[in-house]
Amino acid sequence: MKRLTEHFKNSPGIGLTLLITGILWLKTVIVCFAGFNLNIQSFFDVVLILTGSIGSLILVMGLSFYFGERVNPYVLFGLFVAGTGVLYGDLLYYRFYNDFVSAPVLFQFANVGGLSASTVELMSLWDILLFIDLFVVGWLLFKTKTDFKVSKEIKKKYIASGAALVVLAVSLGLVQSVHLFSDSYDREQVVKSLGPLNYHVYDIALGLGAPLQRLMMTEAEAVESIEYLQQQDPGRTELFGIAEGKNIVLISLESTQDFVINKKVNGEEVTPFLNELIQDSFYFNQIYDQTAQGKTSDAEFMMDTSLYPLPSGSVFVRRPDNTFHSLPQILKEENDYYAATFHGNVDTFWNRDVMYETLGYDRYFSKEDYKVTENNSVNYGLKDIPFFKQSAAFMKNLPEPYYAKFLTLTNHFPFLLEEEDVFIDEAQTQEDVVNRYVTTVRYLDESLERFFGTLKEEGMYEDTIFILAGDHYGISEKYEEGLNELLGKEATPASGMKHKQVPLIIHIPGQEGEIIPTPGGAIDIRPTLLHLLGIKIETRYSFGHNLFTRDSDHPVIFRDGSFVSQDYIYKDNVCYSKESGEALDVQYCEPYLETVREELKLSDKIIFGDLLRYVVGEE
Repeated sequence: MKRLTEHFKNSPGIGLTLLITGILWLKTVIVCFAGFNLNIQSFFDVVLILTGSIGSLILVMGLSFYFGERVNPYVLFGLFVAGTGVLYGDLLYYRFYNDFVSAPVLFQFANVGGLSASTVELMSLWDILLFIDLFVVGWLLFKTKTDFKVSKEIKKKYIASGAALVVLAVSLGLVQSVHLFSDSYDREQVVKSLGPLNYHVYDIALGLGAPLQRLMMTEAEAVESIEYLQQQDPGRTELFGIAEGKNIVLISLESTQDFVINKKVNGEEVTPFLNELIQDSFYFNQIYDQTAQGKTSDAEFMMDTSLYPLPSGSVFVRRPDNTFHSLPQILKEENDYYAATFHGNVDTFWNRDVMYETLGYDRYFSKEDYKVTENNSVNYGLKDIPFFKQSAAFMKNLPEPYYAKFLTLTNHFPFLLEEEDVFIDEAQTQEDVVNRYVTTVRYLDESLERFFGTLKEEGMYEDTIFILAGDHYGISEKYEEGLNELLGKEATPASGMKHKQVPLIIHIPGQEGEIIPTPGGAIDIRPTLLHLLGIKIETRYSFGHNLFTRDSDHPVIFRDGSFVSQDYIYKDNVCYSKESGEALDVQYCEPYLETVREELKLSDKIIFGDLLRYVVGEE
């Protein structure tokens, strides 16, 4: 940078380019500190954020003069506007998902339609400050009467200086974390170490390289890699086979977090039906949201395959033609089950029309099969009450035994309801999103009660096992202050992790209820269900564990590399005591981190390399 500034007097074009680059760098740093909830543990983290972006920004803004003898003010301004736009897009995405957008998400943007109301909810008046300087920079560029000529010698020094700063940023990042690139799924660490722009470049490179993994994989290497998944049956409990041959109804509870169970707001139960149902069900009260950028599709993928979701994008979109050993396929092999799935949105949503065929579903009931009107739909599609009412009619014609999966929709951010669908008053916190969430969860609960009532009336209840599972969080970290207010809790690492818990209820008519505190996630649902159905789990190619026999100290693994074990929480690269919430030396978490890295990398290898094509159907 110093070498470049010496040329300000002799090359005003370079000086102007650096000035505008500096403004964009300053905005980037401010957003990193104030917009992204980056975990700053030391002064070195501050240094990383200050140095991470400057080199790449210098190189990119230099595109305004690389291919000519002068700085092109129109190109320079366009780059400045584009840089601001990308930064703001990152900020909006982070506000809800507490994550950083990746290239696969941008390519599958059409699969997450209906974002207009959600996007407006995420905006703030303070955002205007990000765009005010556009007018200043525009005036500066187009009103300045200066010769913007740049010599070849200065170009070379400019590029060399920018490249040197990029190398410095990468070097500092590796000093901070030797696993920076091997643990690339930890996007926060990459952004903190390298800056948002370098992160995007690296992310695009990973995306371009992913298709090559399938071509490079050999059968011998695939078989060797998958040996880790050749689980031995950990033992049978007295529950093994108690649901053998029964119909299966799995209901994905959109955006439902576990705190709503037995919670009262304004003196009224938020989920009166679920509260009653768990009295006669297996209620797993330490199940965590393990989804990544695919959200509901990730939850579906884990439930059906017991593999981890991808670090970026969705398997449903990125790898729909892979070979999997899915739950529908296993059920067909064991007891000739018929598999159907029900969803009140268009069949192409998250590429489900293709992926469901890959997973072995016989029938997909989508929006085209339902009577959907303006009055009975909201936000993402058909409201849950009419959805279940119409679905029950379809169920009558399903061949038995069947596996029927239902995806609810109404309880989706930004949690909108019409007045006639409100069964409980809004909560009274400082966050409107939290207040509205209470009403949409209550609506979902009402729809479930009516659905169960219909199944009982139609004789489709007694010979069925029901699995009700929250798919992912509904209230993101952006709104957790309001959630903590609702719950009367203080914000701590332990409370933040507890907010990731989602309900899992397995109901077998006639079976006594039991609360099971074993930690787990969506990835554990398939082996747990197979145990109840009396189906052995050997050679099922599964990372999941039967929740009735699962080792409580085996970590519950999240896609960003964090985890929860019996005694520890690892989050944002900090190891905490689960009991006290106190930050500990990372050595306490390191043995678990070895398991985390091994399982996540192997799962990615299986998916990107399509390894199961070599072994499925051969045993």
